[in-house]
Amino acid sequence: MASNSTKSFLADAGYGEQELDANSALMELDKGLRSGKLGEQCEAVVRFPRLFQKYPFPILINSAFLKLADVFRVGNNFLRLCVLKVTQQSEKHLEKILNVDEFVKRIFSVIHSNDPVARAITLRMLGSLASIIPERKNAHHSIRQSLDSHDNVEVEAAVFAAANFSAQSKDFAVGICNKISEMIQGLATPVDLKLKLIPILQHMHHDAILASSARQLLQQLVTSYPSTKMVIVSLHTFTLLAASSLVDTPKQIQLLLQYLKNDPRKAVKRLAIQDLKLLANKTPHTWSRENIQALCECALQTPYDSLKLGMLSVLSTLSGTIAIKHYFSIASGNVGSSPRSSDLVRLAQECCYHNNRGIAAHGVRVLTNITVSCQEKDLLALEQDAVFGLESLLVLCSQDDSPGAQATLKIALNCMVKLAKGRPHLSQSVVETLLTQLHSAQDAARILMCHCLAAIAMQLPVLGDGMLGDLMELYKVIGRSATDKQQELLVSLATVIFVASQKALSAEVKAVIKQQLESVSNGWTVYRIARQASRMGNHDMARELYQSLLTQVASEHFYFWLNSLKEFSHAEQCLTGLQEENYSSALSCIAESLKFYHKGIASLTAASTPLNPLSFQCEFVKLRIDLLQAFSQLICTCNSLKTSPPPAIATTIAMTLGNDLQRCGRISNQMKQSMEEFRSLASRYGDLYQASFDADSATLRNVELQQQSCLLISHAIEALILDPESASFQEYGSTGAAHADSEYERRMMSVYNHVLEEVESLNRKYTPVSYMHTACLCNAIISLLKVPLSFQRYFFQKLQSTSIKLALSPSPRNPAEPIAVQNNQQLALKVEGVVQHGSKPGLFRKIQSVCLNVSSTLQSKSGQDYKIPIDNMTNEMEQRVEPHNDYFSTQFLLNFAILGTHNITVESSVKDANGIVWKTGPRTTIFVKSLEDPYSQQIRLQQQQAQQPLQQQQQRNAYSRF
Repeated sequence: MASNSTKSFLADAGYGEQELDANSALMELDKGLRSGKLGEQCEAVVRFPRLFQKYPFPILINSAFLKLADVFRVGNNFLRLCVLKVTQQSEKHLEKILNVDEFVKRIFSVIHSNDPVARAITLRMLGSLASIIPERKNAHHSIRQSLDSHDNVEVEAAVFAAANFSAQSKDFAVGICNKISEMIQGLATPVDLKLKLIPILQHMHHDAILASSARQLLQQLVTSYPSTKMVIVSLHTFTLLAASSLVDTPKQIQLLLQYLKNDPRKAVKRLAIQDLKLLANKTPHTWSRENIQALCECALQTPYDSLKLGMLSVLSTLSGTIAIKHYFSIASGNVGSSPRSSDLVRLAQECCYHNNRGIAAHGVRVLTNITVSCQEKDLLALEQDAVFGLESLLVLCSQDDSPGAQATLKIALNCMVKLAKGRPHLSQSVVETLLTQLHSAQDAARILMCHCLAAIAMQLPVLGDGMLGDLMELYKVIGRSATDKQQELLVSLATVIFVASQKALSAEVKAVIKQQLESVSNGWTVYRIARQASRMGNHDMARELYQSLLTQVASEHFYFWLNSLKEFSHAEQCLTGLQEENYSSALSCIAESLKFYHKGIASLTAASTPLNPLSFQCEFVKLRIDLLQAFSQLICTCNSLKTSPPPAIATTIAMTLGNDLQRCGRISNQMKQSMEEFRSLASRYGDLYQASFDADSATLRNVELQQQSCLLISHAIEALILDPESASFQEYGSTGAAHADSEYERRMMSVYNHVLEEVESLNRKYTPVSYMHTACLCNAIISLLKVPLSFQRYFFQKLQSTSIKLALSPSPRNPAEPIAVQNNQQLALKVEGVVQHGSKPGLFRKIQSVCLNVSSTLQSKSGQDYKIPIDNMTNEMEQRVEPHNDYFSTQFLLNFAILGTHNITVESSVKDANGIVWKTGPRTTIFVKSLEDPYSQQIRLQQQQAQQPLQQQQQRNAYSRF
């Protein structure tokens, strides 16, 4: 009994479902559908969306929807309702239904029922299927007919279906527009039905004539039915129609402003503000100066705070767009007007110190955006207003830990970061205000303020040193309790300290941080601080923290992960002892570092699991090891000029071979090998970049910097030693022009520029290879290694997860078994794929299209060797498909003229919205066996049989001669 209960519990909890394949899972649900109990049938129906999510390929989805259609046809209304909900939940899988006609036929049969509720559910079902049957005339007819029904439930369902079909089908929209118009204007139609019919008009945007007629009807409704509900619904539909058709947006803005100004009803005013916000977000470029001016006047005149808040939120949205530049560019064209004297600025200045936090926040945001956008010289007073407004808002919100105050504080802090970036001369006063307020603020506010300080210090590192004293004072007095907010604050403050102490942490800072962490027994907090230390290049601190955590984890994989991090930190710490001009100590430092890296990579491999293979981390560390080995080898090569100088006959050899570089002896070949090795490493870093589709921009930039380091050294070898005459510095000169987002990038850029200057000054000055050249190369390596490596977020944390699952058909039952194809026929290979996402799809980048590459190679021949054209030997094809609802499908025609076993490889890569190609995989392989077709085989056998008597006759003749 106990085992039975355990089994059912596991089944309900979803354990063991991994082992079920798609067919078994479908059969299990089919068994539930055929059950005589209504409860089991309903349970089976509602489990279908999970099945679709797990096996999202058409062959299963088609079968499943046909079974659901059968249930819909013969079941009761409750089962039909369950099927309807499943269909609405699985909307993105509907286009994978292959037998659409059969599916719709089974659903549509219920429309002729005598039960109005069954007809209503069928109409809603048809409406939910509008995306796959937009032009189905019998569905159009049923909807039109049901709009005249006397049953309210059926009419509401018909309205729902009409709205969905109008959005999908131009023909239906054109046909139904007059019908809806008559119903809305008809006296017999109840008001509540009119309110439901009006929103259908928002879908009448398929062409200009249809949109114009819908707009005229809405205009009549707004004037003919002045009741609050009718005006609200009509105006909102009006706005949505204008936003979709685009041509009437300026007229709609004017209409909404007119209602906002003249209509006394607050509900109508609120609706007008809400719609103006929608248009401000969608089409800010269509706002004229007169529109913004009218909105400012309304906000200045209104006595209601709630309405003022709404209008300011519209203005704050517009102030961050092109509309604000347009407003001031026209304003400055008027005589005697300047940004300071405009109504918008006056409104923002008034609202900065308003007793309502929301109004004050929007006022400050408007001022900040004006200050940053308008680069006039006479904005000193405006800048001061923005800073004072931010300071007062900061003081007000930092003492309050309510959610509203925190949301307002976030707005203020975002404005501070924007102001510090746009107007660097104001950043000092902003930082001083934050540090002063940090001591008296609530913990929740302190966390947000620390994030703000870190962002400002990353942009303007010069401010970091000034922060450190205040931050250390604060760090000593917090963290006495183990609450979540205190733990979060410890991490945030430690991050700001790491950012502020740019070069390296002093012993005093380390002691304070460790002392605080010892009194707090939360291992997760310690790990997060260690992670930030690794990210900022403070590897000695990170190593000690990882070491302290090793004994606090329960899982073996976590132990190996922490141990690998400790070893990597130790390895990077070994490189901090590098000194310029001291090449023997540099070699020993690199050797010591490599020893710890090899230990670390062994631990990292042990930490990986099938579900979490740590592929990026392993590849990144392997590349770092190979890079350090290449650096070490290059330093040894440079030293070999002293230990193994060129022989006396080197000049003669060089003249004989016609290669001037040979007079330098063996170092010339070694340098050539080194250059090729660095180019190979740069290529591998490029491959790692292309494979990291889900990485954040900082991680990708880090990989790019490693690649640039390899290219820099290879360029230096070429420019100094191998080919000084043709070396060009044009393409490398502007590396520092781009704005660096982190201290690590800033320091690396500085090293690049310094190395390039050194190489350019030595280039063509001395004949290669001299001690000056080798010293320059060694110093370049030491300069690059002295910048502590930054382990970025993607090394520890994956915020976006994207994977592609491919299905090939035909596919063999057994993966090792080949598919049989006749050599005079072509194989139609269908490739289907599903894009699978994690919890935050498209956080950094989205898939625009999928590139499928199909290639085949001959593995083993069978039969005779025929002379076949080269074109028929291999297949190499590529197709680009755009996924729709995360699904894509395409076909390839492959030719296998040569008899034997062929290996087909299908590899996918993706292109993002910026046109960048990413090699995400996967790579799938199947085998095909090419067989001789029966007709050719028959002819060949006949020819062989005809040749046999002739051969025997020839043999007899040969024997008779003897």
